[in-house]
Amino acid sequence: MAKLLISNARLVNEGEIRAVDVLVDGQRIARIDSQIGAAADVEVIDAKGRYLMPGMIDDQVHFREPGLTAKADMATESAAAAAGGVTSFMDMPNVNPQTTTRAALADKYRLAEGRCMANFGFYLGATNRNIEEIRSLRQNEACGIKTFMGASTGDMLVDDPLVLEKIFADAPIIVVTHCEHSPTIWENEALARQKYGEDVPIVEHPRIRSAEACFASSSVAVDLARRHDALLHVLHLTTAMEMGLFSTAHRSAKRITAEVCAHHLYFDESRYADLGTRIKCNPAIKTSRDRKGLLAALNDGRLDIIATDHAPHTAAEKANSYFKAPAGLPLVQHVLQILFDLVASKEISPELLVDRACHAPADIFGVRDRGYVREGYFADLVIVDDARPYTVGSANVLYKCQWSPFEAHTFTASIDTTIINGAVVFQNGKLRREIAGQRLEFTRSR
Repeated sequence: MAKLLISNARLVNEGEIRAVDVLVDGQRIARIDSQIGAAADVEVIDAKGRYLMPGMIDDQVHFREPGLTAKADMATESAAAAAGGVTSFMDMPNVNPQTTTRAALADKYRLAEGRCMANFGFYLGATNRNIEEIRSLRQNEACGIKTFMGASTGDMLVDDPLVLEKIFADAPIIVVTHCEHSPTIWENEALARQKYGEDVPIVEHPRIRSAEACFASSSVAVDLARRHDALLHVLHLTTAMEMGLFSTAHRSAKRITAEVCAHHLYFDESRYADLGTRIKCNPAIKTSRDRKGLLAALNDGRLDIIATDHAPHTAAEKANSYFKAPAGLPLVQHVLQILFDLVASKEISPELLVDRACHAPADIFGVRDRGYVREGYFADLVIVDDARPYTVGSANVLYKCQWSPFEAHTFTASIDTTIINGAVVFQNGKLRREIAGQRLEFTRSR
């Protein structure tokens, strides 16, 4: 691969912003300096004072393959991710067949080879019956063990207390949890049906999948992790109530970490009025107070990672009534723009954005040589133009489902260039269709 020089950049990395040039040689970053002269054989990208940052590592996506490819697939969604500055992703196991055995995990990696524009890693899913598969898992076979401690599809709801004890006691790598208490949700659904019949309005969603349902489950997960000294990462937290469960210490000092998704930082329940089931997701988008509590916890260190929980469904599916409309929304193409809107509104800083969306996933999951702009690391890089607005429309949405909850919204920033493993895959609003993604390596174990 040729050499590439990024000049005149404002690098956001490791807690500071500074003017630099970055030289890429092949797949890796060769040099970072205040000024680097361009040799004759070097391609030059003039960043013109725009932000340069590590590519986002999204630790929670649903790319729907195998088995659910009418909604999405690894090729389409990894391309959308690359256009959004997401250079690595970790995909969830609730596909068909479910990724609940080491054999299914190996099959999924084979399916991804040569098809993903972004780097990829996969979770092993926990069930009430696969503890031996979990115990036999080896380091670097999976990014983590996904445990649905709430309503899920198929047999992936782990609701046997003895099995949960075994998972937290014996998991050889990090356990990641979806925390909602199913009996509380089922009771709230019954109450809503008593009041509305089957025509339950979408505004009831945050009351059905309530803060209490979330806390009842996440507090159990935290207790299990503490008692068994397990590595635990709690996914997509949505409530101010839950923030007291987590420490403000730096992630390097914690074995229990926490995550928030971009849409829970951006939306609150007032948006059900105009977006309806398009923003139905589990756990639910909740109150303005909850949104402010999440932002406060992100800023004080209790929330360690920002992710998407990208979960596309077809527009026809999402147009159904409350109980029939599936939960989830597509986000990977626009996640960094969502976060830069929060920068523009001064709710977070660029340095915090990069720390939680890029550095922290690399640290918490032990992603080898990615997540930072460092000499010797893989050249997964994004140039962001925070002075060029971008309007989302049906013509520029790249998801296979072909819709976005942000259609007609104008973001304050644009993704200028995405580089993955030293290859320019997106520039000037266009994908280059280069399949640059590689299998991620994970170095963290219990």
